[in-house]
Amino acid sequence: MFYLGTHKPAWLWSAEAHYPLFVSHRTLSKYKTLYPSTHRWALDSGGFTELSKYGAWRTTPAEYVAAVARYQREIGNMDWAAPQDWMCEPAMIKGGIVGKVRAPGTGLNVLEHQRRTVANFVELCRLWPQFSDGPCPFIPVLQGWELRDYARCVALYRGAGVRLRDYPVVGVGSVCRRQATEEIGDVVDSIAARFPIHAFGVKTLGLARYGDALSSADSLAWSYDARRSAPISGHTHKSCANCLPYATRWRRQLLERTGIAA
Repeated sequence: MFYLGTHKPAWLWSAEAHYPLFVSHRTLSKYKTLYPSTHRWALDSGGFTELSKYGAWRTTPAEYVAAVARYQREIGNMDWAAPQDWMCEPAMIKGGIVGKVRAPGTGLNVLEHQRRTVANFVELCRLWPQFSDGPCPFIPVLQGWELRDYARCVALYRGAGVRLRDYPVVGVGSVCRRQATEEIGDVVDSIAARFPIHAFGVKTLGLARYGDALSSADSLAWSYDARRSAPISGHTHKSCANCLPYATRWRRQLLERTGIAA
């Protein structure tokens, strides 16, 4: 399953965007009025933005659960929602450049990020019945940096009483900015041998290297490509970075190039 990332949540109820979408809570939460989705989708918690901007989560678990319950009720067709996990890139922890963003750093360490990731998942699931009687949509996410870190995160979930095999998919975080490395291929292969996994923010190179091991993935890379390219002929905007026709074309070409079925 390939989810196309978008900054435009209204695509959820657009008949033209007839494929799975990946939408961030940070953009979706700005909408006062929501409509039923015309197709399936998954929710990103916006963790990269919060941690890279503030060095901590400012959205509380209760606030997030209330929002997710609203999305499930008013939009529907949501496959799953990511938890408020803690990325483990060194710059997220110590401070520094992550992509094009200067992160302040959390001042913690990988183990503490993992503990907080697991604790948040447990808390979200505990809070869910207070906001909805529908099925709990949150999936567990494994965080780490080295291969052994991810194995430790599996153990932390087990210690918290979470059976990862009980979930339709297990997220794998902190991979999108180093997906060209052999190490990430080893991480994905190791985890995929035990659980169906979703990789966050995968780019074309990552799909080519380890796409066969994934159950699902998402990507917003089309928007970055559009910012560096001329608009589609006949389009009057400066770039097609938020353009549905460009995104649809990019998605079709990606699937053809990689052999992904959906």
